[in-house]
Amino acid sequence: MQLSQLRHFMAVIEHGTLSKASEKLDIAQPALSQSISRMEKSLGVILFERSRRGASPTVAAQAIVDDVRHGLLKLAEAEQKARATQAGRAGLLKIGLVSSALFDALPRALKKIKELAPGLTLELFEMGNEEQAKALEQGIINVGLMHSPIAINGRTHQKILSQDKLIAAVPEKLARHKRGRITLEEMAQYGLILYPREQLPHMYFGIAEAIRKRKCELKVNQHANRTMTVLACVAGEMGIGLLPSWIQSVSFPGVDFCEIDNGHDLPSFDLLAVSTPQYKTMLDYF
Repeated sequence: MQLSQLRHFMAVIEHGTLSKASEKLDIAQPALSQSISRMEKSLGVILFERSRRGASPTVAAQAIVDDVRHGLLKLAEAEQKARATQAGRAGLLKIGLVSSALFDALPRALKKIKELAPGLTLELFEMGNEEQAKALEQGIINVGLMHSPIAINGRTHQKILSQDKLIAAVPEKLARHKRGRITLEEMAQYGLILYPREQLPHMYFGIAEAIRKRKCELKVNQHANRTMTVLACVAGEMGIGLLPSWIQSVSFPGVDFCEIDNGHDLPSFDLLAVSTPQYKTMLDYF
């Protein structure tokens, strides 16, 4: 028994005659009659008593009407769900994100998803760059919000979300004397708090090179693998943090922020949305 036969059966039930049903279905009446006959043969029962007045459903037909109607409705829902999932409007989306994404990129994406894809279920995982790269390779996440550059085995699609300059996160006591500005030389002398080299190697080496250009040595007092941990270390007067400028929107006790007077050689802090090929359409939400 074919799906088309079930649809033809319901059309005859609803319209009462083969001629009206064939007109509604936009098929020839003989073709509809043959389809119903094949369904009857497949089931081994008579479904309609045909007469000049129309096609009257038999007891056997009446017994299956509700089941056929329900089955066709469920199938329509399944077709709609499949198309919506393919288009990125339904299903499950697992997103990995660095802490930098929490303050702009993620809220913006969540609003867009709520508006355009309310049927999409989200799972969110805060993790570092290296963790996200492995999670994408293993299928643990579908989209990663991470810093560039990245090294992931296999094909990926990328979208640049932001390119932010670095700003100095300074202990409050030191900041009182700086009037909102500080030099790389002063930062190098005080000592830095940086993300670990293996976490963001491009940024790490870019900072080191910018400081060497100022004839200074890179002095790292502490490594911290999360932005909030960097701020906590700064508040504890362990050193000066180098963070993206959006961090100024965060109020953290014991920390002030200073522009870097001669920081033009510092690398930018880029945020990307990265997906595997299967989830490429999901990047439109970011």
